[in-house]
Amino acid sequence: MAKVVVVTSGKGGVGKTTSCASIGTALALQGFRTVLIDFDVGLRNLDLVMGCERRVVYDLINVISGEAKLSQALIKDKRVDGLFMLPASQTRDKDALTQDGVEKVIEELKADFDYVICDSPAGIERGAMLAMYFADEAIVVSNPEVSSVRDSDRVIGLLDSKTRMAENGQSVPARLLVTRYDPERVELSEMMSVKDVAEILAIPVLGVIPESESVLKASNQGVPVVHDQQADAGIAYLDAVARFLGEDRPMRFITPERKGFLSRMFGGRR
Repeated sequence: MAKVVVVTSGKGGVGKTTSCASIGTALALQGFRTVLIDFDVGLRNLDLVMGCERRVVYDLINVISGEAKLSQALIKDKRVDGLFMLPASQTRDKDALTQDGVEKVIEELKADFDYVICDSPAGIERGAMLAMYFADEAIVVSNPEVSSVRDSDRVIGLLDSKTRMAENGQSVPARLLVTRYDPERVELSEMMSVKDVAEILAIPVLGVIPESESVLKASNQGVPVVHDQQADAGIAYLDAVARFLGEDRPMRFITPERKGFLSRMFGGRR
């Protein structure tokens, strides 16, 4: 049965879209038919991270308004079989998103895909609320710093109260993805630890994505970083998706790497 998963956080700039792209790609690499939906109407970025911005013809709003069929708006990934994305509109207003329209699109996608991954915009406005409303599961993305954790806590509250599952007396199962993590800064008390974040948010940790130059490089190239399986971040996303699918994997990249003299002088984190 198809699952709808929202990737959310509340705060902007924490890596939701990067995470959505890599999680969706990793699921498709495992053989699951996966579609990514960008809910950030007016400020879409998922198409850039996926490297398909020049192939956008129709978008989510066009489908909801009846101006295009869903099959016309879906963009097939050129690298991975079974991976598609549905872009947001850059020119329309967020009010063009309707609950009935979103439900119709998601139900149609569920008939053809194993996973529907919803990339939530920042904040708690209409797009974000609709991205989470139909979710079966949630991945809450947080940086290890106070404002990000506070906003994530607010979003967890909304998952428990403002979703279809909540209306039916249930809560959306949520797991934590900590991004931009630097264990050396944690050791210096310049950054919250994974344990600190997890204790505050009180949800299971799905994964820890280390601070890595490879993330920015991959985004600029329009290639999800999970394709770079030599990079710490790419490996960490693969680990997170393996845990998402039920595999038991140890957490990596949460303790400082003890480097030799030459590594400290010339090495950088990939």
